[in-house]
Amino acid sequence: MLKKLYKKFSNDIGIDLGTANTLVYVKGRGIVINEPSVVAVNTKTDRIVAVGNEAKSMMGRTPPHIKIIRPIVDGVISDYEVTEEFLSYLIQRANNFTKNFFRPRVVVGIPVGITNVEIRAVHDAAMAAGAREVYIVEEPMAAAIGIGLPVHEPMGSMVVDIGGGTTDIAIISLSGIVRSKSLKIAGDKMNKDILTYMRSEFKILIGEKTAEEIKMTIGSAMPGKEGEKEMHIKGRNLVTGLPHEVVITDADIREAMYSSISQIIEATREVLEITPPEVIADIMKNGIIITGGGALIQNIEKLFEFQLKVNTIISNESLTDVVIGTSHILEDINKYQDSLVKDTECIKIV
Repeated sequence: MLKKLYKKFSNDIGIDLGTANTLVYVKGRGIVINEPSVVAVNTKTDRIVAVGNEAKSMMGRTPPHIKIIRPIVDGVISDYEVTEEFLSYLIQRANNFTKNFFRPRVVVGIPVGITNVEIRAVHDAAMAAGAREVYIVEEPMAAAIGIGLPVHEPMGSMVVDIGGGTTDIAIISLSGIVRSKSLKIAGDKMNKDILTYMRSEFKILIGEKTAEEIKMTIGSAMPGKEGEKEMHIKGRNLVTGLPHEVVITDADIREAMYSSISQIIEATREVLEITPPEVIADIMKNGIIITGGGALIQNIEKLFEFQLKVNTIISNESLTDVVIGTSHILEDINKYQDSLVKDTECIKIV
């Protein structure tokens, strides 16, 4: 009787717990939260003063006692207490959209291949944050479900999920991951590449937010038909210590990011090399699908095709595929049971 009551009145919540951004889906309402995974903490009182967009707006502008924390680093919980508070904030806000006071069922997306201890940390943090039941799904599987790939069929599908902290490469068939690889090389690493390049080539110091803006504005993996793009960048001259402005081009940013993008492509090649021939045939037919924030880098699919000789497609909803996948799982948990990470209650903590 109690289970029926919960099923009727409680919220079902899907969470894409990303390094850069976190998205939350509420059953019947759609995506209700899409905010940066950033928390501002007052170190004098140990209290959270801002979360998400508000906290990100403080980056680079805080006094010494306000610390900006990213609770998820490289796809893994870096600060358990802050992550718990962050999840509590998300679940409470999601419940507020429907004025619902029942504890919800929650599906959380995680990077592929993280350890059992890290899986348990996500599970326990979500439970402590107010979830009634927690289901864990690997992000490339959730993305494949969100895209609408035939994950239940005996047909191979390849997904490359380039997020903020990790790139997850997975080949999926019959509700499971056949081959996979996870790299701690993704959007954040490309931002750092741009920072380093600006210091070494232009002798100018810029912040992370500026590096990300550069990447999203003129970043590309291969030259485009529209010709050279330019951008005016302000920062601190490392020689004089004074404010300085320089003009950079898309060619500069391609050079800055080339190493990281090449490592992602090489990892994709390595996964293909250990994939069964029958599945390779499916991938040659259906192509590689790139999703995640990294899919927005211009012409990245063309570089994949040039290097791997396999048709490559950018997902139409690359930023929301994972959270949409969690919403489909919530619609029918039993249907996707084999696609979920094994029951975290059975994981032995050493």
